[in-house]
Amino acid sequence: MPPDKLEEEQMPTTARLVAAVLMAALGWGVATLATAYLPEGQPVGLFAPVMALWGVIVGWIWTGRKIQEGSGKPLGVGLVGAALLVFWVLLSFAGFEMVRRATRVRYGGPVEALEDMMKIAMEYVRDQMQPDVIGALVIGGALAGVLTAWVARRFR
Repeated sequence: MPPDKLEEEQMPTTARLVAAVLMAALGWGVATLATAYLPEGQPVGLFAPVMALWGVIVGWIWTGRKIQEGSGKPLGVGLVGAALLVFWVLLSFAGFEMVRRATRVRYGGPVEALEDMMKIAMEYVRDQMQPDVIGALVIGGALAGVLTAWVARRFR
């Protein structure tokens, strides 16, 4: 890749900033909705901040970059961004829970631990598959994509 292209891709843009902020807000909002569906007694702790942090990362790296490049329809890019947000949050929390269980010597080996991590992630999905959570993700992701595209066109 030529040096100018590399520098261009790594430069902060208004679209990346707006996408990062919007996806962080989406993450925080969805986390707030989702806490109502967590199992009784499960600590909420860092759920919203971690989800917002992943929103910043996904918004900056995926949503903002794709829209700035014009590499897709804003609606689709925003929806994929919301899906990526869910993926990374699930991976983070299921991985953390797996490590917590592994420190209590619950697994016979790494394969068993990874299998359990997938089961944990699926339990989280099952608990959170609620209409308001899914609706917020879909509408919020779509809005994030469309608003980021508007900002990208307006502030080139």
